Amino acid sequence: MKFRKDINGIRALAVIAVVLFHLNTAWMPGGFAGVDVFFVISGFLMTGIVFRGIEQENFSILKFYVARANRIIPALALLCLVLLAFGWFYLSPLEYKALGKHAASSVTFLSNIAYWREAGYFDAASHEKWLLHTWSLSVEWQFYILYPLILVAMRKFMSIKTMKMMLVIGTILGFIFCVIATYRWPNPSYYLLPTRAWEMMIGGVAYLYPFTLQENRKKLVEKIGLVLIITSYFLISAKNPWPGYLAIFPVVGSFLIIQAHRDDSFITGNIVFQKLGSWSYSIYLWHWPFVVAIYTFSLPKYYIYPGMALCILLGFLSYKYVEKIKFSNNFSSFFSYFKSKPTYIAGFVGLLGSMLFMKTDAITPLRLTAEQISIIEQQQLDPRTEVCGKVENGVSPSCIYGEGPVKAIVIGDSHSQVQNVAIGNRASLAGGSILSLGLSACPTIRGLYWVDENGQNPDYNCGQLVENAINLVAKDYPDIPVIIISRTSLYFHSYNEHKDFHLDPPTHFVDQIFPERNEEYHNNLSEHMISSVCEFKQTNPVYLVRPTPEMLQNVPLTMLKSFMFSDKIESIKIKLEDYDQRHQVAYKMQDKAAKQCGAEILNPIPHLCDSEYCYGDRNGIPLYNDDDHLSSYGAEVISPIYDVVFETT
Repeated sequence: MKFRKDINGIRALAVIAVVLFHLNTAWMPGGFAGVDVFFVISGFLMTGIVFRGIEQENFSILKFYVARANRIIPALALLCLVLLAFGWFYLSPLEYKALGKHAASSVTFLSNIAYWREAGYFDAASHEKWLLHTWSLSVEWQFYILYPLILVAMRKFMSIKTMKMMLVIGTILGFIFCVIATYRWPNPSYYLLPTRAWEMMIGGVAYLYPFTLQENRKKLVEKIGLVLIITSYFLISAKNPWPGYLAIFPVVGSFLIIQAHRDDSFITGNIVFQKLGSWSYSIYLWHWPFVVAIYTFSLPKYYIYPGMALCILLGFLSYKYVEKIKFSNNFSSFFSYFKSKPTYIAGFVGLLGSMLFMKTDAITPLRLTAEQISIIEQQQLDPRTEVCGKVENGVSPSCIYGEGPVKAIVIGDSHSQVQNVAIGNRASLAGGSILSLGLSACPTIRGLYWVDENGQNPDYNCGQLVENAINLVAKDYPDIPVIIISRTSLYFHSYNEHKDFHLDPPTHFVDQIFPERNEEYHNNLSEHMISSVCEFKQTNPVYLVRPTPEMLQNVPLTMLKSFMFSDKIESIKIKLEDYDQRHQVAYKMQDKAAKQCGAEILNPIPHLCDSEYCYGDRNGIPLYNDDDHLSSYGAEVISPIYDVVFETT
């Protein structure tokens, strides 16, 4: 196929959008749609290669695969190796383990499946994954594997004309499925091939059914295509279900620009877009690690500008010295294909990543000093948490911590679970144990349910657990103190790790649905919290624990990285006045419950804060295992507040 400057220019349009979106979402809220533009281009080019080969009866599937491997693997493998080398010196064991897994899944083109099973693309956790962007390469490669196989098989049973028509029908059906699936299964729809295939297939339709247009019509079609793409970059955002029906705009826009076929266009044919288009694959590869580095190492925002320049520079160097390496793809026999060098490169990186993933514990002493390892050890969680927090249909495993008769019942969310061992130790000193009824993300509210990020799929497990707990303690543990520990302000205000947390829609409801976290929502949730406390208080003493300060940064990781870079441990802290402001509604609710129901307040703040600040560590030892959950050490530090509970039993 003759080189097409317009397609090279569209590549530039796509990579610019993706880079700007990732570096600063506000610049281009829908820039992630640039990936969809890439998919259309890939479908157009691959369809051309396959159909020309089929029509000329000289198409080789193995040669096709090797050509794709020669194009994609070397630059990707280099990126993975550079990140693995960097991570050896600057990532924590958990981060390095994840990087090894992701490197292996990236070079084997399974990363889209791996990331789908881990979290959503727009989740906060996505900024901790150095190779997240390779999901799109995996989707493309899976398309490359299946597409020629299907087309070659179809040719055995039908004519070229019928095959072309079937591709059109398949594209339409694929789009319809994509729209339905995006709303029913949002995460897999974002990452997996079945909902993305139509975008590549429509590129194939552009190749098979080219428009015949006069020059003035070509300009009009190109302008319409550009408007559709650029408008989607600015009017679509991460809040829209994606790909869904909205993907039709950048996809059809790309289709129209390809159909216009204007190699002399100022927009797509200018020298800047031509260079960026040529380097686009490598720019795409290198840009995301800079985004993750800025987030992971809490660098100032102005780092996005040198980051942008560096990803373009590295993209150019990778294009010139890696992408342009001429690996052979013309082999004489089946077994000679085993000489394909990129497949061995991918195999080496895949094995290396897998080994680093599986042997993380063994290699950690080779990477970190004893002091650094001691910081990381604070991230170790209670090994029983997964089992003890597995609540089904409101029924808790009811784990016991400590020895002897039950001296207290501890209920709440994950903030209660991380304190089970420490509270159990205090109970043991008093000759008894505690009963744990914790469930992650579950405030102690009878009848409460939560919904997913799309406001769908209500889950009543939490409310059922609290109802069962009220009945259980009244029947089997009357007069035994109940300790309620929750990240209460999370349910009122959402997460506080980003500046617009208050805009997140509510996800926890009882008897009424609220569209936003307004005062009415706060009052409704508060009243139900108080009501549940009062129900416990009818048969048992109740103790409410003041909220744990939230540090905004992962405490042990931040301390470790500061130690790795400068040999000095950075202490994390927040102002006490910020803590007080964040938890005003929670304090008001607890105080009202104390007055109305007779509950007592336990306050960990004197152990974690002074008159000005709340601290993330004590003498260089982390009090937290992340940004808001206490570490085992932190839980022990505040555990004296529970002695008053056991003095009464």
